[in-house]
Amino acid sequence: MPTLRVGPVSIRWRPRAVLVSSLLLLALIVMCAVHLAWGSTSLDPVTVLRTLAGDAPDERTALIVQEFRLPRTVAAITSGMTLALAGALMQTVSRNPLASPDVLGVTSGASLGAVSVLVLAGGGAGGLSGAAALIGMPAAAFAGGLLAGGAVFVLAYRGTVSGHRVILVGLGITWLASSLTSWLLTLGDVTNAAQALTWMTGSLNAEEWGLVAPLSVAALALCAGATMLARPLALAAFDETTATGLGARIGATRTVALIAAVLLSSVATVLAGPIGFVALAAPQIARLLTRGSTPPLFASALTGGLMVVLADLLTARILPVPLPAGVGTALIGAPYLVWLLITMQRRSS
Repeated sequence: MPTLRVGPVSIRWRPRAVLVSSLLLLALIVMCAVHLAWGSTSLDPVTVLRTLAGDAPDERTALIVQEFRLPRTVAAITSGMTLALAGALMQTVSRNPLASPDVLGVTSGASLGAVSVLVLAGGGAGGLSGAAALIGMPAAAFAGGLLAGGAVFVLAYRGTVSGHRVILVGLGITWLASSLTSWLLTLGDVTNAAQALTWMTGSLNAEEWGLVAPLSVAALALCAGATMLARPLALAAFDETTATGLGARIGATRTVALIAAVLLSSVATVLAGPIGFVALAAPQIARLLTRGSTPPLFASALTGGLMVVLADLLTARILPVPLPAGVGTALIGAPYLVWLLITMQRRSS
């Protein structure tokens, strides 16, 4: 069995983890094909593949696949993978299966930034036009997420970054940002409030290449960088005394991992809104499938992408009334959260 050296520790590449990751990748490819083919105008898989290869049978099919459906599919994969990877990083460094970027206040901060632009544009208080609001909303959401994550770090840092302290401070920032968002919604008109609430649920509607393409490239670079933390995170998963004795720089590892989680979840929130439960459930589902002691990064990312694609198929294609993708992820993730809480309670008692 292949091994990987981590300081004085050897990590084994387990066949089960490789098999599970391969099956998840295959399932994700299949579901993406279904996501592209299924819609108000159904297409067969061969036509979809021909269109993706640049050999569309007609201009209408090329427009449907390449301009309408493909950006949405790419956005679903990107947001799911980045959220799941951020959750896996947080759960590993905090050694808490309930940790997620929502706890860091990133999604709440991004929501606050986006709603601020919507309210200013709608009410005219900020003098923003509709075009400026369209461009400014992603930038404001990203800035809000980074500011919230930065505030958590500043307030939680006491010579080092403690996972439990970050969670406690993050909960406070989350409630503050959520309260300010609710207040802002009361200032806007009904139309902008409804648009903001839809975005805050986690929506993949009206995705365009102008936003999806650069964010997907940024997400790919962040994911590649985050996977390089696999080796130091293998030691960070131990208690602090053991990890330090094995030569790990536990404080630096936690700091870098949490910064990566903030950036990953900020990109996902800008792209698809604050989609819930993915960062919480996907890493633990991947851990259960691989039977590992900590959430595997690559399998977690694949699980997250698969969750969002399935959720969007469920809410936008199968249900009679189209709903935001965040509703679908809640339908998948909420039962898991209840099961996890019951399991943890049984173990503690």
